[in-house]
Order: sequence, then structure tokens, then C-alpha cells
Amino acid sequence: MGVYAYDKEVIPYLNSNLSFSKGIYVSQIVKNGPASKVDLREGDIITSIDDKELNTMNDLREYIYSKKPNDVVSLQISRGKINKNIEITLRKEIKEVKL
Repeated sequence: MGVYAYDKEVIPYLNSNLSFSKGIYVSQIVKNGPASKVDLREGDIITSIDDKELNTMNDLREYIYSKKPNDVVSLQISRGKINKNIEITLRKEIKEVKL
């Protein structure tokens, strides 16, 4: 999906001014990844995917790994006081191998 994110339990160690009750905190968007093509931003909190509540990165990974390339998923995010849905098209992870 192209994001680095933290579970809510880790956030107090990284930013003592930030707290939230559910979801995962997006810390970085991978350049040219699927998330960079939609309105997902660093600092967003992903609360659910396809109406499945997220509380850990593992929740997100398990769901994403159950999908196929080109599947479209709907993220529910919180951005400050704004809540919105974002659709994102998944793609196959490409890993560069250097020999």
C-alpha cells in the first residue's frame, strides 16, 4: 500500500502531544507507492479498511495480504477534525534485487 505507520500504543513515545483511541498513525508515504497517488497524508490516522476496524499495523498487513493486485480498498481516515473515505488501488509489491 505504500505507507509506514505506527500503532496507537507507540505514539506517546514518539509524540507526547498526540493521542487517539483507535486506528494507526501514518508517519510516512512511500514515494510512487499506491498511497502517494491518493489523498492520504502523513499524520492521518487510518481507522478502518473496508469497514474493518484497525488498531495495529498487523491488522492492516493481514488485510492487505489477503487482497490481490489491482483490488480497490476503502480507507476511513481521521485528519484532525475531518473524517473521510479514500479509495486506494493495491498493486504488487516490487522488490529490487541487487546481485
